Order: sequence, then structure tokens, then C-alpha cells
Amino acid sequence: MKILVKGKVNGIVLKTNMPINFLGTVDKNTGVISDKNHELFNKSIKDSILVFPSGVGSSVGAYTIYSIKSNNSAPIAMICQKADLTVASGCALSNIPLVIVSDEEFSSFHNGQRISLDTESKNPISFR
Repeated sequence: MKILVKGKVNGIVLKTNMPINFLGTVDKNTGVISDKNHELFNKSIKDSILVFPSGVGSSVGAYTIYSIKSNNSAPIAMICQKADLTVASGCALSNIPLVIVSDEEFSSFHNGQRISLDTESKNPISFR
């Protein structure tokens, strides 16, 4: 596990096995996934702990992450297997905790699961 943006939150996992293109997939005003081909189509990422493999797309996606945070439609934290520059810089700008996990750790997350994330703790992720 690698911590890229520090923070402490408690919340519910919203997980996808598909990468997310924040610029083309997430509505900046609502935080709803608008891409009909995405497995989270019509679901809101707002106030979730968003678990996804990686981000895809252009660097403008970082601005989209900042926009959804400004519009109070952002996840409270993000957990992914690989953070590209877009996701990392978007989370850093928006002060959204971001943690990178291994494939094995990634597989332990499930939709609807309650977890605590505390990057200052000895065990940063705890399942509740």
C-alpha cells in the first residue's frame, strides 16, 4: 500500500473493475457516471470511497476531479491499483485522500462495504 494523499475518512465502498476517465465519464455537477458503457453507469460517486483500477484520459481529468469536489459531488477518498498523473494531481488539488493498493488488496474490496481509511494509522485501511 502506498499513500499519495493523506486523510482520514469513514465510508462505503463503490467499486468498479473498469478504469475511470474522469473527463468523459463523470458529470462534474452531480458526480454521476454518465458513460453508458461503464459498469457504474448512472451511479453517483458522491460521498463514496471510490475503488477502481486506474484512471485513463487526458490531464484535464484532474480539473474534473477538482470540479466535482468544488460541486460537493466528489468521493470522500479514492483507492486504486495504479494512479496516473491525472488522478494523483486531481486528488492532491482537491484534498481527496488517495491510496494505491496491490492486486491482492484490491480484490478484498466489495461494493457496499463499510471501511475506515486513516493514512496516519499503523493499519491505514480497516474493514468494519
